Amino acid sequence: MLQAPAKKNIRISTRTVIQSRHFRRFSKAAFDYAVVIPALLLLAPLMLIIALAIKLESPGPIFHRRRVLGKSGQEFNMITFRTIYINGSERLIANRQQWVALLRHERNAHDPRITRTGLFLRRFGLDVLPKMFNILLRQMSLVGPQAIARRDLMRIGRKRAQAVTSILPGITGLWQIQARNTTLTDRLNIDLQYVHNWSFRLDLQILAGTFSAVREEHIL
Repeated sequence: MLQAPAKKNIRISTRTVIQSRHFRRFSKAAFDYAVVIPALLLLAPLMLIIALAIKLESPGPIFHRRRVLGKSGQEFNMITFRTIYINGSERLIANRQQWVALLRHERNAHDPRITRTGLFLRRFGLDVLPKMFNILLRQMSLVGPQAIARRDLMRIGRKRAQAVTSILPGITGLWQIQARNTTLTDRLNIDLQYVHNWSFRLDLQILAGTFSAVREEHIL
């Protein structure tokens, strides 16, 4: 007599969990669109100026496309503004002193592969603006795990990769404000914390932390 109510409670609980997941996905997507669509309209003139500056400084495409894994392991092209010369490797070899300085992580080292426009874009975080188009296509989210490439799967492991690709990758995330210069494994551990503890409030905190981090880098 006591088993029937238990089974009913399990069915109700399962339905509640599924509805909660759908609501969370819907609310996250709605928030992304509510931010990205006005931002694209507002930033369109700036993005056109950036595109023109890239073309005038060096030959090559305006955008850089990188193949990464999205939700459920589906590959897509993550789009950013191109910040390096198309002959970057040759420039690195021709400037061996700078190359050595980079390897030694010297403070005043400059990567000769990066264009002047690219250096400016990276400093202010403007190179990621085209990723908003990935958000419109529901390939990315404003906040989420860092996008990983297929070549990283061997280092990560299948189970951890499945966990971190269970949601959309983000333009920013906990890895952006807590582990920007650490190893892939460290960043992955932080991403897994985000996946398991996601909330709308956490997303807002991460967005605020990202703006603060970019501002501090500019001041320094």
